[in-house]
Amino acid sequence: MKIHQIFTHNSLRNFTYYIEFENKQAIIIDPWDAQVAQKFLKTNQLTLTTIINTHEHWDHTQGNQELVDKYECEVWAHKMGQGKIPAQSHLLEPGENIQLSEETIMQVIDTPGHSQAHLCFIIEHKNKPHCIFTGDILFNAGVGNCHNGGDVEDLYETISTKIATLPDSIIIYPGHDYLENNLRFTLKHEPSNTQAKLWLEKYSQSNINDNPLTTTLADEKQINTFLRLDNKEIQSRLATSTASEKETFIALRALRDKW
Repeated sequence: MKIHQIFTHNSLRNFTYYIEFENKQAIIIDPWDAQVAQKFLKTNQLTLTTIINTHEHWDHTQGNQELVDKYECEVWAHKMGQGKIPAQSHLLEPGENIQLSEETIMQVIDTPGHSQAHLCFIIEHKNKPHCIFTGDILFNAGVGNCHNGGDVEDLYETISTKIATLPDSIIIYPGHDYLENNLRFTLKHEPSNTQAKLWLEKYSQSNINDNPLTTTLADEKQINTFLRLDNKEIQSRLATSTASEKETFIALRALRDKW
């Protein structure tokens, strides 16, 4: 199994992902541009079998129909996405474990917050959790917004009970590249965070086209404000030292909306 993380060069800074298997079959997650996807598949001599959408928002689904027309592939997404997701052919049930190959299993996780029809996908390879595709729930050093059908309390519950409890070694593959801005937000509220400063420097020297930076959950716990709700510096700057972690999360999300 090989995972290709492709930056799509649009104003929303989307990522599209390709999971390549040994038999040269492939799955696409959240196709932004069907023409670009077809070129990638052709260049790498891959056969597209399945599109998976993390949620129903157009920037994650707009490549669906053209790819289905071309490859007659399936489209998998949340059962609540029915009627909203172009060419959806299979309704995913939260809690499903789907055998993608002999050595690869995909766990389907119900993750409301950014959207009520949002799923994340954990990839287990050789019986070990390898990575998670987080769509617009968790970004590198940040979390998603709740502007278009989301709910901030659901987002908090998803992050705190379903994401933060995963193995520290799991790799995070988000739906967008917001790393730089998210790190600056972290440093706004936690100026002493040396790891965030190091990652910001690393980002400035990286090439998003050839090798996008990836984080693990362990990294996120060091640089992601929304996973550091008990941090005294963050609390003092928010004046929320007596607030619950949920209240701190909601306050941070409101500030991030204006950042």
